[in-house]
Amino acid sequence: MEFKACQIAALIGGTVDGDPEATVSNFAKIEDARPGDITFLANPKYTHHIYSTKASIVLVRNDFEATETVNATLLRVADPYAVLSVLLEHASQALNPLPTGVEQPSFVAEGVTVPEDAYIGAFAYVAQGVRMGRGVKIYPQAYVGANVEIGEGTIIYPGAKIYHGCKIGARCIIHAGAVVGADGFGFAPLPDGSYHKIPQIGIVTIGDDVEIGANTTIDRATMGTTTIGAGTKLDNLIQAAHNSSIGSNTVIAAQTGIAGSTKIGDNCMIGGQVGFAGHITVGNRVEIGAQSGIPNNVADGSRLMGYPAVGAGDFARQAVHLKRLGNLFARVAKLEKRSL
Repeated sequence: MEFKACQIAALIGGTVDGDPEATVSNFAKIEDARPGDITFLANPKYTHHIYSTKASIVLVRNDFEATETVNATLLRVADPYAVLSVLLEHASQALNPLPTGVEQPSFVAEGVTVPEDAYIGAFAYVAQGVRMGRGVKIYPQAYVGANVEIGEGTIIYPGAKIYHGCKIGARCIIHAGAVVGADGFGFAPLPDGSYHKIPQIGIVTIGDDVEIGANTTIDRATMGTTTIGAGTKLDNLIQAAHNSSIGSNTVIAAQTGIAGSTKIGDNCMIGGQVGFAGHITVGNRVEIGAQSGIPNNVADGSRLMGYPAVGAGDFARQAVHLKRLGNLFARVAKLEKRSL
């Protein structure tokens, strides 16, 4: 499909700076774009690419001022990155329309109502007592256990597993291989050194507009519920243990591990490979750098890095001092020789 600059501007509320008839049919990064592509400039460190890009249209901020000649047509908007996401969503819907209907072979338990606009892919399993809203999409080889609730518009991609009793909100996306509601890691040590499994009788509750990455695992609660708040986005390969709680609109990057009964607040930003100890509370609007270790409670608005995690400023200063340790050791050795 092809779109003109003037058509895109009308859709997103932007201003055309250049040829309103410039036509595009594809998206590309600014450094790789070719004629017929649309790209964007949001990060200032890529500004130099706008003077050499071969893209036909570039999304830029309203206040962008060129210091050299720009060959591409500019579309001026308030936030190029946000506008790009809107355009990508429109393109995705046009290129990949969502399927409907029930493919065979698949299994849908007796008494389960499948809305007309829902989709059950081949080899999917939908157990007894499942309730699903309009527009739910369950892709091939997905498993939905007994008495699961799925809100309208939610997508469960191939191979995802939703264990019995869990509750999934509306417009969620659960990617391939994710497991929601497996048993929490709970074992009681016995006098003979062995371990007795503690039954996990709770559930997982996921709010509206949540995205769960591929192969992420969210364990059911021992009692009560493990909770993921509305609007939260979890990357691939994240582990959320039993009875943990993640607030609303929090984003967490890959390979982070959250131990049991830990509570993370709203609007947090957490880098990859962060480890959270169990039974701690992390406040709202917290930012944590990658590979940090969080052993204790964290106050609202904190910015932490390192292991054990410290304030981001302290971590930067420690890194500078660490680089100087070699020189400091040599100076101390010289002073010791002089004193002898």
